[in-house]
Amino acid sequence: MLVDMQNAQIPVLGFVAASGTGKTTLLVQLVPILKRNGLRIGLIKHSHHDFEIDRPGKDSFRLREAGASPVMLVSQYRRAIITEFTPAKEPGLDDQLKQFDQSELDLILVEGFRAEKFPKIELHRSSLEKPLLYPNDPDIIAIATDAALETPSYLMQLDLNRPDMIAAFIQNHVMKNYD
Repeated sequence: MLVDMQNAQIPVLGFVAASGTGKTTLLVQLVPILKRNGLRIGLIKHSHHDFEIDRPGKDSFRLREAGASPVMLVSQYRRAIITEFTPAKEPGLDDQLKQFDQSELDLILVEGFRAEKFPKIELHRSSLEKPLLYPNDPDIIAIATDAALETPSYLMQLDLNRPDMIAAFIQNHVMKNYD
C-alpha cells in the first residue's frame, strides 16, 4: 500500500469521521493493543482549533511570545517543539511528516487530514446520522461502524466497538501490504 506522501518513510494510516464519532476514543484504545503486538506507534492529530500547549508565565511561553520560533522544551521525560506558523496556514500532512522523527517507529496513525491522499479508515456511528465519506474518498480502505452497512466489496467493514478487530486489520492488511 503506497502512501502518496514523499516524506512517509513507514506506513501512515488515517482515521477520519464526523466530529463526535469517537476518533480519539478509538485511537486511545488501539494504540496499547498495537504496542502490545510489538508495533512502535507515532501519532499526528490535526486540530481545527487554535491550541496552546504552553502556559502563560512559563519561560518557554515568554520566549515564544518574544518572537522565538521554534522553541524546544526538553526534560529527561519528553521534548516539545513549538513552531509558530507565520502567516497562519492550514498544515499539510506531508509537511508534518517531514518534521516527524520516523526512525524508531513502525506505523504513524493520523487523526484528521481528511482531504489528503493517504490510506484511511472511516469511522461511522449510525446514531449521528452523518453522511458516509467513502463514496467521495477513494483512499478509504475500511469502515469501522456500529451498524451493518451496504458497502462495495472492496471496502472492509470493521466493528467500531471492537478495537482488537481493527488492530488485527491494521496488522494483517495495512502493515503487510506496505511497499
